[in-house]
Amino acid sequence: MEQLTYEDATKELNEIIEKIESGTLAIDKTIKLIERARELMLFCYKELDRAKGKLTEIKETLDTLDEV
Repeated sequence: MEQLTYEDATKELNEIIEKIESGTLAIDKTIKLIERARELMLFCYKELDRAKGKLTEIKETLDTLDEV
């Protein structure tokens, strides 16, 4: 199975939004899409948090180098 990326997740989220906004879906399909959107949003939040942690780590390393 292919690893989901942040970019793929946001692309799929945008596709879900378009489908829901079309207003042509049955309620059960809409609910399934909303559930999938929730999963994707949680994934994106985790990825952003992970990236923030890495950037903080890099900044701290650079700050340490500046002090030398």
